[in-house]
Amino acid sequence: MLLVIFASFIGSCGMAFLKAGANRLAFNVPALVRNWRLTAGVGLYVISSAFFVMGLKRGELSILYPLVSLGYIWALLWSRIFFGELMTKAKYAGFALIIAGVVVLNLGR
Repeated sequence: MLLVIFASFIGSCGMAFLKAGANRLAFNVPALVRNWRLTAGVGLYVISSAFFVMGLKRGELSILYPLVSLGYIWALLWSRIFFGELMTKAKYAGFALIIAGVVVLNLGR
């Protein structure tokens, strides 16, 4: 379970790097190669996938896969910290629903 939670954290960092790279995106090969933020984002997604697979090997898919949604919680935090996005009532409600869903699913173990 911890491997999947860690994978969701690493994946959310990948989301933030992809967003940062997209903000500096240029559509020519030299600029794409020099865009280290995009490269870091893709690399973090690959690392996240490796941890997710290791976690799946040892657990139940129906319990572990919903834990991936915790990455959206981290994404809310990263969007606020790094990109200055506002936290709205709808985002707080989504945050609460994700946490409640993860808790309810794990009660059924």
